[in-house]
Amino acid sequence: MSRLFLLRHAKAGWAEPGMRDFDRPLDATGRADAEAIGEMMQASSLKPDLIVCSTARRARETLDGIAPHLPPSARTVFTDGLYSTDASGYLDVIAGHGEAKAMLLIGHNPMMEDVAFALYDDGDQDAKDALVSGFPTSGLAVIRFPNGLGNAAPSKGFLEAFYTPAKQGAE
Repeated sequence: MSRLFLLRHAKAGWAEPGMRDFDRPLDATGRADAEAIGEMMQASSLKPDLIVCSTARRARETLDGIAPHLPPSARTVFTDGLYSTDASGYLDVIAGHGEAKAMLLIGHNPMMEDVAFALYDDGDQDAKDALVSGFPTSGLAVIRFPNGLGNAAPSKGFLEAFYTPAKQGAE
């Protein structure tokens, strides 16, 4: 059994004049929310062995906020692709790291929401109800796959939980 943790980056501030969207930093709420999700991950024993993170500043800063609560042994891979690709590209990234037992993917909407909905066929009813309301910043979907992440495909997963900083635990 493998688990996929889909984390949408935390809340970012507006771009300053001349600033690229890619370079937007987290705002104060985003920094606090990243810390809260990290604490929740630690308390819930959500321990990735692989972290795949977008290179966009807000995604990297989200990782900085949760990192103190993750296993120090987790390998981290940064990729530009999570900023610029579609949901199909996200699925390719997941399948390309199919050896992981527990992967944390830190990326962007609407891809996170699209991928989450595509991957699970069944799940915890509270988690499904929470996710139907949307995938907010700092939202974390936990999806289980019986045959490993290398075989992750649409409708093959089970949605275990969906967390947000405001509601820590639709399980």
